[in-house]
Amino acid sequence: MLYLILYGEFFRIGLCCVGGGYAAMPFIQEVVVYQHHWLTLRQFVDIFTISQMTPGPIGINAATFVGTKIAGLGGALAATLGFVSPSLLLGILLARLLQKYGAFDPIRGILNGLRPAVIALILLAGLSFFCLTLWQSDSLPTHLSMPHMGHLCILCLSWIGLRKKMNIIIVLLLSGLLGLLTGVPALFS
Repeated sequence: MLYLILYGEFFRIGLCCVGGGYAAMPFIQEVVVYQHHWLTLRQFVDIFTISQMTPGPIGINAATFVGTKIAGLGGALAATLGFVSPSLLLGILLARLLQKYGAFDPIRGILNGLRPAVIALILLAGLSFFCLTLWQSDSLPTHLSMPHMGHLCILCLSWIGLRKKMNIIIVLLLSGLLGLLTGVPALFS
């Protein structure tokens, strides 16, 4: 039964996921963290981070990792198939329609109208991750408090590295190493 629920939820997410994997993250977060309580926000952010670091589309990676965490290999298959099924079906349908009717201006208008909503979804997910990273909360703190300074330094250094066109893999590896180093004293206390 859990496999069917996973398939159904990720099918619904995949159906609404216009704009790529980053746009899917708020939907996945809503379903697995807030609706079903399958994962904590921290677990979800960890899965999101791993999904971004591994090869392949981030949305599919996230579905696979979430499914694995919730229900093992069967859960991974159910969530992944659920996530990709709408894209596959809609892709085939739209390809046939575009082949038959050519470029259709109202379709372009719809897609142009969806872009701002996709940006809003990505920004919302980014804000949640930002707050969790700096304040260990999924929303902005209600009172002014100091962010976690180690995480703030890693964030700033990563941003600088990416702005200077440093290789993303190197930025991720160095950030992970810095995270390990800043967390090591906590292991011994």
